[in-house]
Amino acid sequence: MHIEPEIVTGTKILLSYATGVTAAGLTIRSVLQTLKENRVFHLIGRSLVAFLAVFVFFQVLPHYPVGVSEVHFILGSTLFLIFGPAAAALGLAGGLLFQGIIFAPFDLPQYGMNVTTLLLPLFAMSTIAKRIIPENTAYVDIHYHQVLRLSLTYQGGIIAWVAFWAFYGQGFTTGNLASVASFGGAYLTVVLLEPLLDLAALAAAKAMTGLKQSAWVEKRLFN
Repeated sequence: MHIEPEIVTGTKILLSYATGVTAAGLTIRSVLQTLKENRVFHLIGRSLVAFLAVFVFFQVLPHYPVGVSEVHFILGSTLFLIFGPAAAALGLAGGLLFQGIIFAPFDLPQYGMNVTTLLLPLFAMSTIAKRIIPENTAYVDIHYHQVLRLSLTYQGGIIAWVAFWAFYGQGFTTGNLASVASFGGAYLTVVLLEPLLDLAALAAAKAMTGLKQSAWVEKRLFN
C-alpha cells in the first residue's frame, strides 16, 4: 500500500500532512482510552510486539509493486484482534517509519499518505467491531463472517485511500484508472487470505491458555 513517489507532488502533498495529523490524533485518543484499563508498560509491550510483526509484514513476507502502489500482507485485523487498536496503530505507524528510515528513505515524503492509508481504516474497523461483535463475546470466539467483515473494512479502506491519493495526485486519466484497478484487483488476494489467517491466529491464541492473564495481548481477546 505504499504510495509511489511522484504520485502526489507539489502543494498537493500538504493534504497528506493534515490527514496524517488526523491519524495521529485518533491514535492518541485510542492510547488514552487504552490506558484507562491498562498499565503503560503493558501497552508499550504490546506495541513493540506489533511493531516487530509489522516489520515482518513489510520486509519479510512477499510484497510486490502493482499499479500505483505495492501489495503487502498487512494483517491489520489480526493486529487489532490480538493487540488492540492502540497497540496496532502504534505498531503500524512505528513499523512504517522504521522501514522508511532504514530501508526506503525515498518513501519518507509519502509518510503522511501511507500512515493515513494504514491507520484510518484501522479505526474504522475498530468502530465496526463494536457493532458486530457482542460485548460479552471474546475475540477468540468470533466467527468467520465477523472476521471477514473486519478484514473487508480494513483492506477495503486501504484500497479506497490508495485510489484517493492516486486520483488526487494524477487525475482520472486512462492510465491512472488502469493502474488503480490493477492494484485493487491484486489486493483482493489479501482480502481472501486474511480472514483465514485471523482465524488461525485466534485458534492458536485460544490454545495457549497461559495468554489469558498475559499483558502481551489485548484483554478482549479472552474476556
